[in-house]
Amino acid sequence: MRLSIFYSGEFGKKVVGNLVNSDSFCVSCGDLCDHCREPRMSFAPMIVGLFELRTDLPDFVEDTDEYIPSHLPIADLILAIDLHPDLMMSVPDIALSSNAKAVIIPVDDSRLVPAGLTEQIRKKLEFEGIEFQSPKPFCSLELTGKPTIDEFVNLGFGRPLLKIEVDNTNGIFTHVEVVRDAPCGATWFVAKKLKWSDVKDYKETISSSHHSYPCTASMEKDAQIGDTILHEAGYIIRKSVEEAMDN
Repeated sequence: MRLSIFYSGEFGKKVVGNLVNSDSFCVSCGDLCDHCREPRMSFAPMIVGLFELRTDLPDFVEDTDEYIPSHLPIADLILAIDLHPDLMMSVPDIALSSNAKAVIIPVDDSRLVPAGLTEQIRKKLEFEGIEFQSPKPFCSLELTGKPTIDEFVNLGFGRPLLKIEVDNTNGIFTHVEVVRDAPCGATWFVAKKLKWSDVKDYKETISSSHHSYPCTASMEKDAQIGDTILHEAGYIIRKSVEEAMDN
């Protein structure tokens, strides 16, 4: 898969860092780091374009071409993360110029990516026969039946999926393996904190580690989900852990 990424802000940096899996990406454990991520492969070779777009833009951008690269690589999948809304409206044109088969616009903050904007983009892309998904939050992304987007999920990014082993005698987690990671990389940190912790305290362990990572999702209430996107992301990782505990 050829992946082209357009991003602004900290959330985009985390997604890119997780995909690349550089040595300096995850510093959440500090001096207690046991290099748990080292065996996980880097997906850097699949990234054909990486574009960090400006954030210091006026409220209204009249000429978006001024801020978007003119020569774009051929790509299968476009990730557009936390761009200025006027730049986000150019994503269908970016996809067409890149011969992209699919676009993912994750919603970490609905003030940056309002529902009406994603609906306009969806209509334009689907008219051109380009797959589109706008998960809110990114870690809610599951298999969709759309081949290119599903290929991304099957690489190991989307709604967290874990394998868990429990010592029922002592009531502790003895093995927590990340099968599919939240695109921001938080699942690895939650898994690290769960291992050797008390099963009875799992909800508190998940909540504290998810906030400490930290999750970058917005704390503003989202009208569509009826809660904050940060809380929604927390519910997703907790449910993922509970499903793994039941298997």
